[in-house]
Amino acid sequence: MSDPRDDAERRRLRDWFRRVGADERGVLPGDGPHRLSTGEEWPFLLTALDVADRPGLDLPGEPPYRRGVYPTMYRGRVWTMRQYAGFGTAEETNRRFRYLLDHGQTGLSVAFDLPTQMGLDPDHPLARGEVGRVGVSVATVDDVARLFEGIPLDRVSVSMTINATAPILLAMLWVAAEEQGVDPARLSGTTQNDILKEYVARGTYIYPPGPSLALAADLIAFCARRLPRWNPISISGYHIREAGSDAVQEVGFTLGNGLAYVRAAHGLGLDVDAFAPRLSFFFGCHSHFLEEVAKFRAARVAWATLMDRVGARDPRSRALRFHTQTSGCTLTAQQPWNNVVRVALQALAAVFGGTQSLHTNALDEALSLPTEETARLALRTQQVIAFESHVTDFVDPLGGSHVVEALTDRIAAGAIGLVERVEAMGGMVAAIESGFVSRAIEESAYRQQKALEAGEARVVGVNCLREDREGGTGAARSDTDALRSLEEARQRQFRDLQGRRDPAAAARSLDEVRDAALAGREVTLAILGAVRARATLGEVSQALADVFGRHRAGAGA
Repeated sequence: MSDPRDDAERRRLRDWFRRVGADERGVLPGDGPHRLSTGEEWPFLLTALDVADRPGLDLPGEPPYRRGVYPTMYRGRVWTMRQYAGFGTAEETNRRFRYLLDHGQTGLSVAFDLPTQMGLDPDHPLARGEVGRVGVSVATVDDVARLFEGIPLDRVSVSMTINATAPILLAMLWVAAEEQGVDPARLSGTTQNDILKEYVARGTYIYPPGPSLALAADLIAFCARRLPRWNPISISGYHIREAGSDAVQEVGFTLGNGLAYVRAAHGLGLDVDAFAPRLSFFFGCHSHFLEEVAKFRAARVAWATLMDRVGARDPRSRALRFHTQTSGCTLTAQQPWNNVVRVALQALAAVFGGTQSLHTNALDEALSLPTEETARLALRTQQVIAFESHVTDFVDPLGGSHVVEALTDRIAAGAIGLVERVEAMGGMVAAIESGFVSRAIEESAYRQQKALEAGEARVVGVNCLREDREGGTGAARSDTDALRSLEEARQRQFRDLQGRRDPAAAARSLDEVRDAALAGREVTLAILGAVRARATLGEVSQALADVFGRHRAGAGA
């Protein structure tokens, strides 16, 4: 039964819309409806009538964490400023890491080249032309040691954007720490290790979905037992959004993947509360400012709800902690200096949304790898927000806004509904294999592209406010000869390692990896043994492929 007071307020609102010349939906003549990334129409004015009833007092640090996962949020400590970097060789990347740390960065984030992501050593035929192109080339423990030379691994948090080969890279970091004199138990950071999104958004998978999920869960179990400060997985919505999803899909499919990992780890005998507090998430931030703020708040509410359903009792298991990266796909090659403004707005939305760590893109990333100057400006963008804007003085400063609260309700409900639809299909692996997830993302991407081409969505410098002469940024361009020389140098370096190791010990260790994969237990521990014997990334990946097989798109699991 409706509340008479609400009915009266709704009549008053409709009368107000008519007086200002809008229709009863809140749409002004000639203005058109305001749309979210989902395509859903919203009136230009929202009121308390649009906000769902929430009895009690919402406080930060308490479930469902609508207002933040920590009670004092940035009043206690600002977010980690974690700029993503990876350049050709370990030595070159190490120089960039040191540069960023010297300029105030507080955590490292490693970008790997495609061969490393795909489990290929630099001398593999399929690696030709890709070694060191989109990130650092890593194939051995020695590469990881050079990557972090002079950087104390017990004092600097390290995030590694790596999925199919995540257990191998973590094992290499473990051994590099030991050889640096650091107890691996003191390592802090994150392996992305989110292989499910690769089948629908990026494509850097090696094995079929089922074995890949089991391998990701094995790494979660390994870390729960041995690495108390390490986040074993960063469940990533960023790549889902970059592939064309809307905000609701980004949250819903990401949390659906999260449930799949929770269930897989639980199937290995782990209690949910033994590992769930170390799960972390990774989202993109686009330019629809208020929708993005609400999206982060909604993700926390939805995850707390879903974890309650699977029996999590520790409040920390229900707290969604996340890293944010400003959106790469919103950067433009046209008028690239406009990207500085886009990144600042997106970074501010992430902060208003309560992010735990943040990467801000450089203005020239639509053209090339960022220069030192543009990387520094991207970092300074975060620092100006943190130290000059005073938005960190308040926890959830937009909380209570009718717009933000209504959008939070809408996105949370939409994401939970999408998860429930996926669960009815048998979970994310089944939904991925059926093509449902890919189709949904493709349809969203198509809708957004149509809006762009029709001029309904405006991008300054691309489909409006264009200039006849576009100035450059001075950004470096790819040098084919230099990349070829880099690849040849990496191959020589790689062959030198192989010549210095004990080949029999390496071969035995690879047999142990195959045996562990066949048994389905402690695969990451066996990989650690292989890495200690100086087995290479490509060799360990092939040993697992000998057992699991290799996935081909469209071929099923």
